[in-house]
Amino acid sequence: MRPALRRLALAACSFVLLSGCAGAGTSKTSVSAADTQEVTVIGTDCSAESRVVAALYGELLTAAGQKVRTAPTAYASAADTVKAVLAGDIGLTPAYETAMLRALPGGDRLPGNMAATLSMALPPGIVALKPAAAERGVVLAVTRATARRHALRSLTDLSRAGGRLTLGGPASADPDAPSASSLKKTYSVTLAPAGTSRTADVLVLRGTAPAIRKDALVVLTDPKGVIPPEHVFPLIGAPNADSTARKALAGVNARLTTEQLAVLVASVEAGRAPGEVARTWLRAEGLLS
Repeated sequence: MRPALRRLALAACSFVLLSGCAGAGTSKTSVSAADTQEVTVIGTDCSAESRVVAALYGELLTAAGQKVRTAPTAYASAADTVKAVLAGDIGLTPAYETAMLRALPGGDRLPGNMAATLSMALPPGIVALKPAAAERGVVLAVTRATARRHALRSLTDLSRAGGRLTLGGPASADPDAPSASSLKKTYSVTLAPAGTSRTADVLVLRGTAPAIRKDALVVLTDPKGVIPPEHVFPLIGAPNADSTARKALAGVNARLTTEQLAVLVASVEAGRAPGEVARTWLRAEGLLS
């Protein structure tokens, strides 16, 4: 009986180890070398942007005849999904330029040529495909009334307000959000901190925030680039980046704008499944039959 009991104990231990659930941000999908060659595992973070863009990627790859599955647990942040691709835990994720560079050693330098920067920052075997026009980064926006009152179209125009405007908003704590001091240095603009988001004249928001469309806000352009870029692009492991996959993913990159991404995000945040939202948009764009 003792050998039999020993085998049962070992089996029980193996079951506990295999059924363990990692927390968000530490999720690891066990993928064998054979699986990596045959199946593209797509990982996301917890945001609506990441989940719906990953669904777009998955739908296009599946339509192109690729085998795809989604990692069972969302990662805590975009930086964590980047690290998961680098570690080989997943094969593909939506990534964002500046967020990705922060996840790499010494990567938070932003030279003028971003494509070359990404290429040089990545280790061999990891590919950054061409980014979409869509960004999920920070923007500064004002109401139409404020824009008309001070003739605001860009951050340069804020100097016309003569220091009478305040700065604040839900994305003020984002690492990409420009501070009042950086705006003063770059644009010679003086903005006082707002007491609350509701009282801010110049709002710091994500470019995909539903409030931009809902409240018809005017997004101020940033001609001097004080806000770093956050275009979305496929970050993919070389074994998954064959010509079929590249061609399929290029369909999203060529069509997706920030405004369109904002609509997709709003649909997901309203409760629709990312896959359903992705299929509807791809069919409307003629990218999926």
